[in-house]
Amino acid sequence: MPQIKSTDLAINTVITSTNEGDKTLTIVMQAGAPLKPGRYTFRLAVEDDSGNKSATNGSADVIILDQLAPTAIARPALQSVSFGKDFTLDGSESADVGGRVVRWEWTLVERP
Repeated sequence: MPQIKSTDLAINTVITSTNEGDKTLTIVMQAGAPLKPGRYTFRLAVEDDSGNKSATNGSADVIILDQLAPTAIARPALQSVSFGKDFTLDGSESADVGGRVVRWEWTLVERP
């Protein structure tokens, strides 16, 4: 069965097999170099023993899911505000390594 390392996989990389038993392709994730989360589309073309090539290509979409939790960063960590004045809390530095933050939920957990 043909294999390709995640570090060797690039757009338009062609992996060819002429062995009858090699009808699958395995993408091997390399330690420290996994594919980023997102959609990957692979195309398959086949050729028969007479040299006829497939008129249409098959395709397979693989979605690599983001499994890491985002990091919430609230700013400022501490602030003093004059009585009766507005104040702003900022969560814009929150981040998600494998994707993007799509929801910020603030909860008051303590009060005088």
